Amino acid sequence: MSISHRHPWAIRAAGAAGAVAASAVLLVGGTPSSGAADLQNQIQAAQSAATSLQSSIAADSTKIRQTTGGVQAAEEHLSALQSDLASRESQLGSVQTQLLDARTHLLDLENLLARAARALSANLVANYEGTEPNVVSVVLESHGFPDLLERLSFLRTIGRQDADIVHSTRVAREQVAHQADALGKLELRDQRLTAVVLAQRNQVAALQDALLSERITELGNRASDAAKLSSLSAHLHSLESRAEQQAAAAAETGNAGIGGIAVDTGGMVQPPPGAPAAVDEVIAAGNAIATLPYIWGGGHSSFHADGYDCSGSVSYALAAAGLVSAPMVSGDFENWGDPGPGRWITVYATNGHVWMDVAGWRFDTVALAETGTRWSQGGGEFAGFVERHPPGL
Repeated sequence: MSISHRHPWAIRAAGAAGAVAASAVLLVGGTPSSGAADLQNQIQAAQSAATSLQSSIAADSTKIRQTTGGVQAAEEHLSALQSDLASRESQLGSVQTQLLDARTHLLDLENLLARAARALSANLVANYEGTEPNVVSVVLESHGFPDLLERLSFLRTIGRQDADIVHSTRVAREQVAHQADALGKLELRDQRLTAVVLAQRNQVAALQDALLSERITELGNRASDAAKLSSLSAHLHSLESRAEQQAAAAAETGNAGIGGIAVDTGGMVQPPPGAPAAVDEVIAAGNAIATLPYIWGGGHSSFHADGYDCSGSVSYALAAAGLVSAPMVSGDFENWGDPGPGRWITVYATNGHVWMDVAGWRFDTVALAETGTRWSQGGGEFAGFVERHPPGL
């Protein structure tokens, strides 16, 4: 924001102001850039991330147990499939054996039919050409009764042979037709069994592959989360160690470090008698940064900085009493706390500037530009500012 001209406000003698400035620089400047507030924020973030990872690992473990149960059920299903598959394969082997036998038998029958057909054809040709004997030619050509009997007996034998050939041919044809039909049915059954066996084999392979892939993925996820948690736990331990070291150092130097905020209880402004503890803490924190330079954006990435802007300054002082938990920008204070002026603390805020009155003292970066300290008595901008105060104060 632009700094407008203000009348100087004398606070104390120059010597006292110099002593206060030196005290503030020692208290705040000696604090590392990654201070207690930063460490606490980092620790909380790390703990939250660790909790999230632990939940993720637990979820992964639950999935793995579920998948393991699914694997067992799938393996049982797989075992039943494989048992049925073995039975089908046995049936297929038997059918294929029968199929081979049937084809061989059909070939034999077809050969027999061919021979019978040739014999029948030869007889028919012989009858047509007249070379075969008949009853008339036998009687006429016989020489005596014995020869006649012999010729008639031969004729009957030839007749029986012709009848046998005809019968054999008919039977052979019927057998060939029957065997061909049986062979067709066996081939159809063979095709169906082969399709079933192939489908079951594919199903078994797909099931095994899917289960293995799922389990590998889940185990990999859990291993990755466990590695992240281990690294985060080590980082969290380091942060906690640093926080303990800072707490010990603060205790040795007498720096209260309320909420991670450096305070100066012996600074230039003293709270009036009977003031609430929160007012004491806000004034003490204000004393600690009262003479630090104005830096635009200072105090927003961390409560600990080399200088503070208007909202960073007000946020710093209020945080010492736990009235804010993180740095706020000027516009945010327009909706902070309760509306109207407070008894002890009143914050005056617009979208471009914020300052506050604490127990009658003005705490304002405009005063810093005028007198070298953020504290002054009287003055301050009021037009266009929204008045807010902490509840109860």
